[in-house]
Amino acid sequence: MVDINELKFDEKGLIPAAVVNYKTQKLMMLAYMNRESLEKTIETGLATFYSRSRKKLWTKGEESGNFQHVVSIVADCDRDTLKIVVRPDGPACHLGTETCFEYPVYENENEPDAFTLEGLMELIRGRKTNPKEGSYTTYLFQKGLDKILKKVGEESTEVIIAGKAQDKAETIYEIADLCYHVMVLMCEAGISIEDIDSELAKRHVIDKKVKQEKMV
Repeated sequence: MVDINELKFDEKGLIPAAVVNYKTQKLMMLAYMNRESLEKTIETGLATFYSRSRKKLWTKGEESGNFQHVVSIVADCDRDTLKIVVRPDGPACHLGTETCFEYPVYENENEPDAFTLEGLMELIRGRKTNPKEGSYTTYLFQKGLDKILKKVGEESTEVIIAGKAQDKAETIYEIADLCYHVMVLMCEAGISIEDIDSELAKRHVIDKKVKQEKMV
C-alpha cells in the first residue's frame, strides 16, 4: 500500500485524479485532489476533490445527488497521478452524460472499435427490434424461444466436449459461441447484462461475509 506521504503533490499541493467506473473501466472525469480532499475521500468513501476555480473542497454529488462511492484509489508509477475507481450513483458530467469525455478530437479509421459485451448486447437488441435480412441473430429471433433454447443446449454440449478433450483453443471458441447464444436468450427474455452483474455482485457480497464470519 502506498502511503499518502509518498504521493507527489505539485507546487500548488494538488494531484490529478482520473475517475474510472468500476464496472466498465470507462474514464468518467478528471479532477484534482489536495491532501485534505484525499483524506476526506478515504474517511467518507465518497469522492471529494479540490476546486481550483472556487478554491475549496467539493464532494461529487453534493448538489446533483450523483455521488461516487470509492472502490479503490491507485497511484501511478511516479506517484504523481491517482486513479479513483468508483461506483457512481449517476452520470459524472454536469451535462447529464455518463462521462465528461464525449467529444472526439481524432479517430483512426484504420483501427477497429474496441469490443465490449455491452456493445454486442446492443447489436443483438438492434437485430431484434430492427430485423436485418440475412442476419443469423434476426433468424434466431424469428424462429422463437424454442430455437434459441435449442442452440444454447447445443453450444453447452460443444463446450463440454471441447473441455473434456482438453483442447484449449476449441474450448475458447465454443465458450464464445455459448456466450453469444446465451446473450440472445437474455435479450429474448428481457434480461440485461446489468441484471446478471447485480446477481453476481450479491453472491460476491454473501461470499465475502461468509469468509469474514469464518475468520472470527
